[in-house]
This record gives sequence, structure tokens and C-alpha cells, in this order.
Amino acid sequence: MNFNIENNTKKAFLSGAVDGFPIGLGYFAVSFSLGIFAKQVGCGAIAGIINSFLNHASAGEYAVYSMIGIGASYIEMAVMTLIVNARYLLMSTALSQRIHPDTPMIHRIGIGFHVTDELFAISLNRPGYINPIYCYGAFLVAVIGWCAGTATGIIAGGILPGRLVSALSVALYGMFLACIMPEARRHKLVGILIIISFILSYIANEAAIFAKISSGTKTIILTVVIASVAAIIFPHPEVEDDD
Repeated sequence: MNFNIENNTKKAFLSGAVDGFPIGLGYFAVSFSLGIFAKQVGCGAIAGIINSFLNHASAGEYAVYSMIGIGASYIEMAVMTLIVNARYLLMSTALSQRIHPDTPMIHRIGIGFHVTDELFAISLNRPGYINPIYCYGAFLVAVIGWCAGTATGIIAGGILPGRLVSALSVALYGMFLACIMPEARRHKLVGILIIISFILSYIANEAAIFAKISSGTKTIILTVVIASVAAIIFPHPEVEDDD
């Protein structure tokens, strides 16, 4: 039997939208903080919306704004974003195993484009083959929240008092602490690597020998070297399949 994605299209889309609504609310809060940061490095609301729609990843979007802030080149910006968002390549590969063989390539590309941690989770938890229409419904609601939050943060950053904007900016760092602290508590190695990253980043920024290397290139080199060395010396243990 051929796979027909048109079956129950409206129902699948609405189901995705319902599941994506709470994700969109969470994205609004996170991207608002990113918008505050984007305003500080000189981005306007339209640029923020475009970046949010094409990137829709907190770490990736933060990397873009950080690179803009230090005056990095487009190549450095693209490479850094690719490194930071590399995990989505693995998520897309995992989702591809749940896509019906008859699914058109355009829908495969669409599913791969919208992958984020949360949308990956709800898509993977659906029974049977993944319906692209469900994914589009979830993504549409989620990305609206993400883009709206970024634009609101940028606009607020331009009209609110400086002290209040500075206070709101702290939320961005709180977001990243919330991302790394649980993992650091579960795995001491992660915590050690985070500390090493801070130290090496400081050394690279202050040492005269690295003065001629741009800040963007330093960040890229440190990210690749630390992650590669950690992966080689401390490989993740294989998990046996229960099947």
C-alpha cells in the first residue's frame, strides 16, 4: 500500500499545532532573551525574525549574535553555527528511520529543516510512521513563538530603560546555565570540560601568541579541539539494544 500523507491532513496538522503550542510558549520566553542580546549587537527586528526562522535554535542563534558582536566574518559565522547545530544532523538521521519509504523528498527536507530538540521529541514519540503534516503543524506554532519572542526582545531592548534591559539580559545566561548544569551534575566529566573550556577561552583571549587570531576563529578552534579530544579520550559507552 502506498503511503498517502493527504489522509487526515487537517486532523494531523491540528494535532501538531496543539502539541507545538506549549513549545511555542517556551520558545517565546527563551527567544525574548536572545532578542535583548541581538539588540545589543545591533540587529533589528526584521533581521532577528529572519535569523530565528532559519535558525530556530537557542545555541545556534546565540552563536550568530555573538559572532556579530565581535565582528566575525560570514565564513566564521557559518562554520560556528554549523558546529553548534551539528546535533540536529543526528536528530534528522534518527527521524529518517521513521519516515515511510514513499514519502516525497520535499517532505523529507521539510522535516529535516524544522528539527529542534523539542520538536524532535514529540515527532519521535508519535506512533507509526511520522506524518509530515503533523510536523508542519507543530513547527508553525513553535516558530511563530520563537520569531515573536525574538522580535519582542529586540523592540523591548530599544525602548526600555538601560538598567532594565541589562537586568533582562541576565535571563540569557540563566538559560544556558539551565542547559549545562543538569548534565554537569549527572556527569562529572561534563562539568570538568566546562571548567576547562572557560580556562582555555580566557587564555586564548589574553595570551599575546593568539592576538592575531580573530575571536570567531578562536571560538571555532576551541570548540572543535575540546569536543574532539573529549570524544576520543572519553568515548560515550555503547548502549545495548533491548530488541
